[in-house]
Amino acid sequence: MIEQFYDIKPQVLALDEKAMELCKEQFAATERIRDYNQIKMLRAFTDCGVEARHFWGSSGYGVWDDSRNKLEEVFSRAMGAEDALVRPQFMSGTHTIAVALFGLLRPGDTLLAATGRPYDTLEGVIGIGEAGKGCGTLREFGVLYDEVPLTADMQPDYEGIAKKAPAAKVLHIQRSRGYTQRNAFSLETIEKVIRTARAVNPHVIVFVDNCYGEFTQTREPLAVGADIMAGSFIKNPGGGITPTGGYIAGRADLVEKVSHRFTAPGIGKELGCTQDSLRDTFLGFYYAPGVVCEAVKTAIYAQCLLELSGVHPVPRYTDEHNDIVTCFDSGSAEALQGFCTGIQKGSPIDSFVTPEPADEPGYTDKVIMASGSFTEGSTIEISCDGPLRPPYTCYLQGGVNFTAGRAAVLNAVQNAFFRD
Repeated sequence: MIEQFYDIKPQVLALDEKAMELCKEQFAATERIRDYNQIKMLRAFTDCGVEARHFWGSSGYGVWDDSRNKLEEVFSRAMGAEDALVRPQFMSGTHTIAVALFGLLRPGDTLLAATGRPYDTLEGVIGIGEAGKGCGTLREFGVLYDEVPLTADMQPDYEGIAKKAPAAKVLHIQRSRGYTQRNAFSLETIEKVIRTARAVNPHVIVFVDNCYGEFTQTREPLAVGADIMAGSFIKNPGGGITPTGGYIAGRADLVEKVSHRFTAPGIGKELGCTQDSLRDTFLGFYYAPGVVCEAVKTAIYAQCLLELSGVHPVPRYTDEHNDIVTCFDSGSAEALQGFCTGIQKGSPIDSFVTPEPADEPGYTDKVIMASGSFTEGSTIEISCDGPLRPPYTCYLQGGVNFTAGRAAVLNAVQNAFFRD
């Protein structure tokens, strides 16, 4: 079918056919997770009594915005949180995480990154090295920082965590990989990190960067002991429909605390207008379990196709998937750019554009990005990117529709590895 619309070489089509056969069992497992999460989502909506009037937003201060409060009630119920801050004013995952960290930490407190160096853009938030210098980083406000590097096999260093956790006020866990070549951490691994830290510091606040991980399993990090977590609505929980925003969810006292950093001290959650954003946010969140399933299936297919092409992706298609991301070493700048060009060609928007490496805010190396998405920067829609540095690792994520995602991946693999 795909060959009727795209010029795919016979040897690549043969790999596609084989990949589709090999992935059947993994697709079925992902669909079972989807079904569980979708019923859980349905019950959250019905138990909270969502009405059509809750799609009406507010203007100005947004005082007494009952619809906004209802959205946060539904989100809390679906994610297993006591409370949540779900707002369109969050501009990105980095912004949302920054609000959470600035809200939780005070001068003299220590932030401990328990799963290695955080994602590149958070270096500027924390003030690691020269990143963000002079911009009001956590370090400039007197917050101390320490980290526990991952082991050689890219797993948490539990001995290192036990050694450093006693001094920590907040323990930071990054579920997804950032620009490192590791699989996303499973909930069992996250639970072990939390137990290790709490054994030596019962009062440590455990914060999880949950970006890319929502609805990939039947539980979220709060269910295994995390106190608070954050993510972006232009990733998994927005379902490819919500055009902007983010969330912070968890213990009610901690959500309340960070809400005063989101608005202003003394105001907290009471203000924040929603304008016309509520319908799209409710709708995107409701459909998110199904959309995440499509993205995971796209990842599984891509991993299998890459493996059949002689490339070694992380994770493998047979592994458990705890986020929607696939990474692999392309081997050269040309292959990385070729893969990104193939994804762009198979995207619904700006398909004629050729991605070029460029400087990006918050990154130290030039980055090449492919994203032909309906929402700018949306990474639940199919996209890929990578820093222009050896070994030229590519990070593929998203796919709101598996059929279209499969076509994009097929184009990308051919463009990167089957040019001759």
